Amino acid sequence: MLTELLPFQFELDKIAIAGASLWSLALYLAFSRVSEWVIVQLNRWFNFAEQSLYTSRSEFEKTRKARESQNAFYASLFSIVPFLIVGALVYWGVEISLGRSWGVSTGILACISSGIYELGRRDGSSSDE
Repeated sequence: MLTELLPFQFELDKIAIAGASLWSLALYLAFSRVSEWVIVQLNRWFNFAEQSLYTSRSEFEKTRKARESQNAFYASLFSIVPFLIVGALVYWGVEISLGRSWGVSTGILACISSGIYELGRRDGSSSDE
């Protein structure tokens, strides 16, 4: 279907996409405080940028709650992008240094390790409160 629309063909490396995604997930879990900070900053920026689109203050205040909820959703979605970029770089580095077969397997190990770390961190922070 896609080859009928485009006059050229391109091939995506499925293993590289899987490896970069695994490393991105591992980094997202391991650095959850950074991801929360990125979400807050993106949410602030989206709210500020959208405020500049309105001319009257009353019209802006009418739909404020719905727009802020939508901006929070978009911020949580877009917070993944920096981790995807860094995860692709880490996967590429592992693939160059250790060989092609190690990128995905170390990504799986990193996901498991960072998931266990995050569960322990959350459990420890909930028991402290």
